[in-house]
Amino acid sequence: MRHAGPQTLASLAPLLRRLRGMPALRERRPGVFYLGSGAYLHFHDDAAGIFADVKLDRATFTRVRVSTASERSRFLARVAQSLAGRRLPHGRRSAQRSAP
Repeated sequence: MRHAGPQTLASLAPLLRRLRGMPALRERRPGVFYLGSGAYLHFHDDAAGIFADVKLDRATFTRVRVSTASERSRFLARVAQSLAGRRLPHGRRSAQRSAP
């Protein structure tokens, strides 16, 4: 499975915009996101579709299919949940944190 190329990343533009809007993530290369100093998320092309490798538990990559709009929507929800409560610069906390 190869890393997503420019055409695939172009097809993921709306998803990438949403990820870029998440303050905890930093895009170091197109489609490659870091959480702090560690790799957190990147994309792959495959004959079976488009996949994201993401550390939802912040430790181990999990492969998630993101070929369809509904898969992308579920994926974004899972990423937001993973990032919930993440400390942001200057002592701010994410607005997406879970209830106590």
